[in-house]
Amino acid sequence: MSRPLKSVLGERVRGIRRERHLTQERLAEQLGVTPRYLAGIERGERNLTLDSVDALAAQLGLEGLSLLDSSR
Repeated sequence: MSRPLKSVLGERVRGIRRERHLTQERLAEQLGVTPRYLAGIERGERNLTLDSVDALAAQLGLEGLSLLDSSR
């Protein structure tokens, strides 16, 4: 059975943040969100719209689909 997309998204965002050696606070600042909101994304608790996923990806310099692909 596949995992919920919001869990995949959260894991991808956390992985990208760690690869870039950023704290949640620093990445949240760069993205223009609160650290608490970013933490919710990383835990897979936030239900983002597709537009929000695209915007988040653009802010990270990525394609939106890459945040939803669990094989990356």
